[in-house]
Amino acid sequence: MSEKTPKLFLLDAFALIYRSYFAFINNPRVSSKGLDTSAIFGFTTTLLEVLEKQNPSHIAVVYDTSAPTVRHIEYTDYKANRDETPEAIKISVPYIRAILEAMNIPFIGVDGYEADDVIGTLAWQASDKGFDVYMMTPDKDFGQLVRENVWMYRPGRSGNPAEVWGIEEIKTKFGIDKVEQVVDYLGMMGDAVDNIPGFPGVGPKTAQKLLAEYGSMENMLENVGDIKGKLGEKIRENKEQGLLSKKLAKILTDAPVEFKAEEFKSEEADLNKVQEIFETLEFRTLMKRVMKSHSSGGDIVLKEPENKSAEAPSQPLNGQTDLFGAYINSNEELVSAKADLSSADHWYQLVEHIEARKLLLENLLKQKVVCFDTETTGLDTKVAELIGIAFTYEANKAYYLSIPEGQSEEILEEFRPFFENEGIEKVGQNIKYDISVLKSHSVEVKGPLFDTMLAHYLIQPDMRHNMDVLAETYLNYTPKSIESLIGKKGKNQKSMRDVAVQDVAEYAGEDSDITFRLYEVFKAELEKNQLSKVFKEIEMPLVPVLADMETEGIMLDVEALYKLSVELEKDIADISARIIEIAGKEFNISSPKQLGLVLFEDLQLSEKAKKTKTGQYSTSEDVLVELKEHEIVAKVLEYRQLVKLKSTYVDALPTLVSEKTNRIHTSFNQAVAATGRLSSNNPNLQNIPIRTKRGQEVRKAFIPRDKDHLILAADYSQIELRLIAELSGDKFMSEAFINGEDIHAATAAKVFNVPLEKVTREQRSNAKTVNFGIIYGVSAFGLSQQTDLSRKEASEIIKSYFQTYPGIRDYIENQKEVAREQGYVETMMGRRRYLKDINSKNAMVRTHAERNAVNAPIQGSAADIIKIAMIKLFDKIQEKPMKSKMLLQVHDELVFDAHKDELAELEEMIRESMENAVETKIPLIAEFGQGANWLEAH
Repeated sequence: MSEKTPKLFLLDAFALIYRSYFAFINNPRVSSKGLDTSAIFGFTTTLLEVLEKQNPSHIAVVYDTSAPTVRHIEYTDYKANRDETPEAIKISVPYIRAILEAMNIPFIGVDGYEADDVIGTLAWQASDKGFDVYMMTPDKDFGQLVRENVWMYRPGRSGNPAEVWGIEEIKTKFGIDKVEQVVDYLGMMGDAVDNIPGFPGVGPKTAQKLLAEYGSMENMLENVGDIKGKLGEKIRENKEQGLLSKKLAKILTDAPVEFKAEEFKSEEADLNKVQEIFETLEFRTLMKRVMKSHSSGGDIVLKEPENKSAEAPSQPLNGQTDLFGAYINSNEELVSAKADLSSADHWYQLVEHIEARKLLLENLLKQKVVCFDTETTGLDTKVAELIGIAFTYEANKAYYLSIPEGQSEEILEEFRPFFENEGIEKVGQNIKYDISVLKSHSVEVKGPLFDTMLAHYLIQPDMRHNMDVLAETYLNYTPKSIESLIGKKGKNQKSMRDVAVQDVAEYAGEDSDITFRLYEVFKAELEKNQLSKVFKEIEMPLVPVLADMETEGIMLDVEALYKLSVELEKDIADISARIIEIAGKEFNISSPKQLGLVLFEDLQLSEKAKKTKTGQYSTSEDVLVELKEHEIVAKVLEYRQLVKLKSTYVDALPTLVSEKTNRIHTSFNQAVAATGRLSSNNPNLQNIPIRTKRGQEVRKAFIPRDKDHLILAADYSQIELRLIAELSGDKFMSEAFINGEDIHAATAAKVFNVPLEKVTREQRSNAKTVNFGIIYGVSAFGLSQQTDLSRKEASEIIKSYFQTYPGIRDYIENQKEVAREQGYVETMMGRRRYLKDINSKNAMVRTHAERNAVNAPIQGSAADIIKIAMIKLFDKIQEKPMKSKMLLQVHDELVFDAHKDELAELEEMIRESMENAVETKIPLIAEFGQGANWLEAH
């Protein structure tokens, strides 16, 4: 392609909008006003990517109108089984239209024709006029339109780059000889999404085989007598259906639309309008991207807006001229030069000398609330050096205490009276980190705590909670990035020790100031939403507990893991050899592409093999599990399991042992799971395998600190089932728990209508699956997949279950109704889960929200209860004090380093704290185990 050849991009609007919406379905972007901006954000990001990287000379976005199309007239059932468009997408379209108008990009729709037809018509008209045309869509059906200077441009996802499909790529992806056969291929197979029937029993393989032999659907039908067996019979019986399917699948190239080059030319965008829309949507990162492209002469052409605010001074801090110099304005205040922050003056002061430190400490001790933020050389609290601390006790002011190398102990000792003062509330963003940093210097942070990250986690659990997002959303301000101080990762990256102290003071002061102002916003929001109790009684008291557990760490038997690694290496080699033997050829088992070819082409294990969006055969676990009766598939699953076990745990864990403590130190995350559950990372110790024998060997490697200690594990027994009985008030399930019955056996006896003593192991197992599945909205199909039951049997069991436990059925329906009325559900303690899609007309989206309406109060209450138990236990262990330590929390389980002399006392203390964490009618039961390692204790 010549560089002078004009380049036209045609974007398939709704295909890209839907793709963006579902990309965020489990973690939607929600503005501070509650607007779901996922689809708008994803679409706009994709658009900017094209403008920046492809620099099209001409562009348009094409959409489907609401009018019936020629296909609907031809076939009334066309797309009849599609769910209604999600409300979030309906709401998104006007915003997307406004963005396109601001960027002067045509937004085209033609009544009676689909976007596919309009794009096809424009693409071929433009190519006839000498344009290179790129049809931007994830929809593979557009492959039929590809020709010499018309390409498909498939946007990248999950970190993968965009793909450009030309003639050769289309032939390869579809397994055909020429592009003209794409529409035959699509017509033969049909399309369940669009309700195009196709020929019964014809999948990708059969369609490719028929086209290789006959060239087209029409030629195949003329020679259908040559096709033997059931396939030939089905094709003959469905001839008209097949021809109709091809007609429906064919994209038209004669829609009533004309390509006039001047109307599609890339024009200057109006930056004022773009900025106004982006501010409404809170797209501040995208706005920065647009501004950066504009200022650097990038490919996005924008009109210059009026200057709205003055630039901040480049040197915001005064230099220190003498002992006090510019630092002391009066006996009451430390001051600095002025800079702009969201139209407000701010004062960020560097504090270095001892006299200034004394004055700062005096002022800190007069306050009721102080925000502080530690600055370190890294994020790992076990090795990071403390270089300074910023303090704020009045909005728009901050004081940065510089801590030179080698002076941390001396300076922190001066400020110990502040940190250990129980009368001063300490505020921070992710304050657990700051507490851990100070703890590593033997300074305890005492008094009430307020973490802005955790406050926002309760206020908007489904949003992100990092400070940049919070500052942009609630303060309309974008903080300085760490990269602006130390540079991006690479050879030019600085250490924080190498950055000028005045620059660090400005950066740290800003963080502290922003956090303090967020505190003022969130404190009111917590009160308004009746979340203060959960915040003050659960989340904040838990922070020092987790900080202590992280600091404590757990011992690891590194030698045992080294030996296990050698054994796994041999096991993996043996399994690999067997897989190669069955395949009859050498190939890379870890390559999904090569594995897919072996399973579905060489061995032809499935006629209906799924393909990924890149055209490769899918070899994901859910696909392979359905084929595990084949030995090679069972071996591949085992191979993957062992490889993951070896790389993720056996080989990785020894590298994470701290040189300083000789222990593994995980980080517990309070603000990740929307239900309130804790998660763990670096490493994730909540996901250590337990089901397989090899996985259990990993648990054996977690050991007590010395010969005087044992590992003690305490686990809530069936807490989620007990809570559903508690919340639902179901009479029969409640009685079973109160009477101490085996709940799964009791359920089986009632559901299968047999005496309790006659319940079989299989019946109990099926009842157990139903008991736990009900919480997550298990369907008859889902239950049949998890058990040996047929779908009909599973349906009958679920029906019988709700007849047995009518209170649970009523609870489930009531929860959905509550969610529909108020938009959220609550745990027993008042933690909220907002469900924006609970009234969606899209069945799939609504059902997902309904499941959350039922299980969020149960999971969330269980999470709250164990957190309360942990807080109680920590306080008791500290009060004694005891040699035993709490080490880990794994959902419903707590793990301890228990001193042998304290074992009986500790166990009683744990039992009391766990079983009486909250007052319930249904007894909460803690079960115990102990041993020389975690496996024995579990």
